[in-house]
Amino acid sequence: MNLYQRHIFPYARDYKKTLLSTIILGVLTILSAAMLTFTSGYLISRTSERPETILLVYIPIVAVRTFGISRAALRYVERLLGHNAVLKIIADMRVQLYHALEPQALFIRSRFQTGDLLGTLADDIEHLQDVYIRTLFPTVIGLFLYSFSVIVLAMYDWKFAIIMALCLAVVVFVYPMVSLYLMKKNQQLSKKLHSDLYNTMTEGVFGLRDWIISGRKDHFLKTFQKDSQASHAIDKKLAFWQQSRTMQLQIFSGILVLVVGVWAGQQAAAGILLPTYIAAFTLVTLPILEGLIPVSHAVERMPAYEASLQRIDRIHQQSPAIEQSLELKQEVEKVEIELKNVSYRYEGQTDDALHCINLSIRPGDKVAVLGKSGAGKSTLIQLLLGTLQPTVGSVHVNKQSVSRYGDSIFDCMSVLNQKPYLFATTVENNMKLGDSSATVEDVNRVAEQVGLYDYLQALPAGLKTQMEETGQRFSGGERQRIALARILLKQTPVVILDEPTVGLDPVTEHALVQTIHRSLQDKTVLWITHHLMGMEKMDHIIFLDRGRIIMQGTHDQLLAENERYRKLYELDVAMK
Repeated sequence: MNLYQRHIFPYARDYKKTLLSTIILGVLTILSAAMLTFTSGYLISRTSERPETILLVYIPIVAVRTFGISRAALRYVERLLGHNAVLKIIADMRVQLYHALEPQALFIRSRFQTGDLLGTLADDIEHLQDVYIRTLFPTVIGLFLYSFSVIVLAMYDWKFAIIMALCLAVVVFVYPMVSLYLMKKNQQLSKKLHSDLYNTMTEGVFGLRDWIISGRKDHFLKTFQKDSQASHAIDKKLAFWQQSRTMQLQIFSGILVLVVGVWAGQQAAAGILLPTYIAAFTLVTLPILEGLIPVSHAVERMPAYEASLQRIDRIHQQSPAIEQSLELKQEVEKVEIELKNVSYRYEGQTDDALHCINLSIRPGDKVAVLGKSGAGKSTLIQLLLGTLQPTVGSVHVNKQSVSRYGDSIFDCMSVLNQKPYLFATTVENNMKLGDSSATVEDVNRVAEQVGLYDYLQALPAGLKTQMEETGQRFSGGERQRIALARILLKQTPVVILDEPTVGLDPVTEHALVQTIHRSLQDKTVLWITHHLMGMEKMDHIIFLDRGRIIMQGTHDQLLAENERYRKLYELDVAMK
């Protein structure tokens, strides 16, 4: 219920007048349909008596035309108002979600899986429009129709009204609760499997090259096919139940129509109703039941909404606490990092991803961490940022556990990774993600630091040039420089470089490395890489292999004392 209070009820309150108008119009639409069948039944019965003149049935004829037209008109206005309100609510929800993501823009890749995030943005928000259209509206309308029908029937026969109230309660209360109980687990499992497939497919597409190189393409395809079949099986089970339930309710509705017809005949035989009303009361049951049957499907969908709300809520919960961050920013202007006997093992693994790591980084140090893929470099970054907690040992920033800082750790550490995310807006706006209060002069200053000032000035729109989606307007090296400018505006004392030159040609890579060293000379730098270019400018070099430090020292020390490092350096330089 807390999820609904945080992410559904506030929007319902903001648009309560429109939502209430939609519900009223929905009720009037069904009542118009009911009156259409009622007057049609009366008209058929009355005309069968062959009245002396058509004027005796003229009013029912006009009523049939009126209710027929009003039903269509009311339905149109109801859909127009309802969908307009819901689309505005969905737009507001997207804006709130983007506001929650904006402070985390630099760290999206370390906090969220791409597929999971895309699933939330594209699927979960869209899915929540059904809370209003397919759950709230049908349920409230159904409850009103139930109450209205029983009250009207009680005016003719209160005993029969009680019987019908119990019968209709099967449709309005019993079936929805049974559906919710039986299908809740399957609904949640279906939503989870769909989300997992979305995530697997997205990550698989982005990592297709790695799957092919590793020779595990067939394994990926088989796993995906197996998961897809499991998702399809659950969907078939849900579809079978929905069709079976609909059939059962239709049969039950037919029985109720017959019951009402028998009651109306008895009432006519007793002289309480005119015989011409037998067909009218019998037929009016059909549109009323059509308004009640959707309640079962509406209530059944609630577990699926909870899964979407939980994912959205997780993103909102990760949004940084600004006030706390500002206070801590003053504390971390100079940063000392200490890792003591740190080991980390991923769940379900038998070996440590990192084992017994000891590392001390003082303010202004330039430290390089080298190693091949799978050596533990990415795990080390996540431990430093506090997104992972050590299995053994401790990670301290200024003699405080990194977990104490929470999201405010990003006020003292910035990350430049392989593919920094750039939004489809201007160059200036992308840079100002580092500091929204930065002036044009500040932006030009960092643009000059990263070697982009002259290039940007030569463009027709300058800083107002549109980046296009993911920054496609610019080359890989230019995108990295823009991301670096963003970090310089943020002014964090520590910068983590997570293989920022991967995928660049040698000339671009060399130029970017020189720019990075020049612009970050007054920062504490942790350079994660598998190349040895620029190692002579680092204060300390660490080699990781299978999560362990196998060699460390300065560039000159390793070059003089370690034959393996010397050969690797000579080979790397020769390849460049």
